[in-house]
Amino acid sequence: MKALHHKHEILESIEALDQTQTEKVLEYIQGLLQSSKQDASHRKTKRDALKEIRQALKNSPRFSASF
Repeated sequence: MKALHHKHEILESIEALDQTQTEKVLEYIQGLLQSSKQDASHRKTKRDALKEIRQALKNSPRFSASF
């Protein structure tokens, strides 16, 4: 019930905005969505790189130190 109340409050405040304010809010939301996509892409790239490094280390011959 509380979530429904919050949704109604959000809708009421959005309806009270003028056109310029509405555009700013939409730009802000789109920016948030873009940054989260970029973060997800970065995490995937990092995960893939670490996987390749792990695989390379696993398959490389071990060097023995002879002192």
